[in-house]
Amino acid sequence: MMRLGTGIGWRPEIADAVERMPGIDWVEVVAENTCPGHLPESLVRLRERGVTVVPHGVSLGLGDAERPDEGRLTALAERAAALGSPLVTEHIAFVRAGGPLTATPPLEAGHLLPVPRTRDALDVLCENVRIAQEALPVPLAVENIAALIAWPGEELTEGQFLYELADRTGVRLLIDVANLHTNHVNRGEDPAKALAELPLEAIAYVHVAGGFERDGVWHDSHAHPVPPLVLDILTDLASRVSPPGVLLERDENFPEPAELEGELRAIREAVRAGERRAVRETLRAGEARTGTREPARPGRGARAVEAGVDDAVRQRLGVAQASLLSALVAGTPVPEGFDRARLGVQARALAAKRAGVVAKVAPELPVILGDGYRPAFLAYAQGHPMRGGYRQDALDFAEQLLLDGRLEEGRARRELRRWWLDRSGPAPRSWSRLARVGRVGRSLIRR
Repeated sequence: MMRLGTGIGWRPEIADAVERMPGIDWVEVVAENTCPGHLPESLVRLRERGVTVVPHGVSLGLGDAERPDEGRLTALAERAAALGSPLVTEHIAFVRAGGPLTATPPLEAGHLLPVPRTRDALDVLCENVRIAQEALPVPLAVENIAALIAWPGEELTEGQFLYELADRTGVRLLIDVANLHTNHVNRGEDPAKALAELPLEAIAYVHVAGGFERDGVWHDSHAHPVPPLVLDILTDLASRVSPPGVLLERDENFPEPAELEGELRAIREAVRAGERRAVRETLRAGEARTGTREPARPGRGARAVEAGVDDAVRQRLGVAQASLLSALVAGTPVPEGFDRARLGVQARALAAKRAGVVAKVAPELPVILGDGYRPAFLAYAQGHPMRGGYRQDALDFAEQLLLDGRLEEGRARRELRRWWLDRSGPAPRSWSRLARVGRVGRSLIRR
């Protein structure tokens, strides 16, 4: 695996600052936010300077009970090719559930949810990873995620789960030390134990990010400074293996460039501190440092994955995931064994995430609705699960506001009506869509 060095997550809001930052060896972009035929000029300039660009996917759903969608895999492959990337990355998470596999309505989480650390889930994940590896033109690395909730009846620790995944598939690992900290606070898991169990030679690179704690729950916000405890975990990791790359993630509340540069310096120093610790420990032991474990090789599990996962296994996992997701986004009863209070925290976090992303993909809505946008969207989200991505979510939200009568006649209603009709009315994609346009149109005329 190539040495990446120190990098930062490229975002349009800080594009100019990233271009001017000293010591940036590489950047990571959200794959779904890039268009292969229309790359931002900032990314083009960075590539021309020799800066490596890695696409980071967020919607593939490798942990879903269903097999990966061919269209999403093709899109990810196209982005890797357009960016000339040496690898692509995704998450060990499920993002949708329901549908034909479970004979229940399809549901979208709108965010990353943890897969249960069970043998069934591991078998499904391994096969999904193998399918993705075969479809992608470059190596794949997968990231451990932050979790607010824990599945009952888990059979493996995080480190064991990741070790078996890498051993059975040969996939690389993207280790997020901020997520290890999140899981320490929220699930009582020891980051040092997880690092000790990992196949360190499989690490492709490392994520570092900030968050905040509220009422005993750590929120992986990517909108706050990196705390010292996260840097301590990075130092621990660097004392065990030299990470090929380390990247700072920041998605919101962007500070001045000087503050970001200061965080990058702190990250470099944390890595150096880990390397110095490794030297001291080697000297104390009086022997040469080997650095990593023996490289992982496919074992008995790899042959089992090649044979395919029984559909009954996928169905069991699908039913469990659909039950959990329905409780989180549709208000159905909490599945047995889950912490009801913690699921409430997760449900509110998902709704808040939806509100934030919809505001980004449809920035006109917060402008039109002003301070009323967020409470209106959160109220809408309680009874309306996301059904087709964030842009569709924005249209559905606007339509519901126009239909339910809670938005009084006035400037905001007129502008929202115009916004919705501009995007839904001129070229309906189906008779169903045409019927909806007509229904809303008649409602608007009556009002």
